[in-house]
Amino acid sequence: MRILICEDSVLLREGLVRLLEHGGHEVVAALPDADGVMEAVTDRDPELCILDVRLPPSYTDEGIRAALALRRQRPGLPLLVLSQYVEERYASELIAAQGGAFGYLLKDRVADVGEFIEAVERIAGGATVLDPEVVAQLLARRSVDERMRSLTDRERTVLSALAEGRSNQAIAQLLFLSEASVEKHITAIFQKLGLEPDEGGNRRVLAAIAHIEHSGTDFTNTMGTTS
Repeated sequence: MRILICEDSVLLREGLVRLLEHGGHEVVAALPDADGVMEAVTDRDPELCILDVRLPPSYTDEGIRAALALRRQRPGLPLLVLSQYVEERYASELIAAQGGAFGYLLKDRVADVGEFIEAVERIAGGATVLDPEVVAQLLARRSVDERMRSLTDRERTVLSALAEGRSNQAIAQLLFLSEASVEKHITAIFQKLGLEPDEGGNRRVLAAIAHIEHSGTDFTNTMGTTS
């Protein structure tokens, strides 16, 4: 897979390059800031872009603005955003943006090499991968409405796992359920929330989080790690 990296920290940038190349991927560009991102994407045609949230010169939202610009110009390009801390507002903006596969992970996740490489490959394959801490904060700060109250405890647990980007099989293993039971719970969740899962299922996490962002509840006790 061809990957573009945009990260200002030399150590992390070089570490990502070695990690990804050791995992069998090709890093086509490793940039210290967002200035040349658009040009590099056009010239190098990456299959995935990894961007830090905070980049020079102001170290505020340059990475997010670059990601949103990429989403507008190349809507099908998978994006992975890395952040030192949970940036709730920025995560919400990217989640709300329409487009291709997307990931938002805390930089601590990079330390688990296997988990990080798996997340990168899942995003490139069309999945949405959200850090459990991101999911927890997005859910915990929203007021509860009648639609969320209508969910059973089991459906809330399934929704939390689904919002982390877990597959039906992974949810079944996590909760010791059959895949058929998980599918029934997910169908009930979408029906109660007035949401329709797409055929590929790649946007179901985005749909769930987009809805919860406007209604939400506190599911933080049911969160696990991504799988």
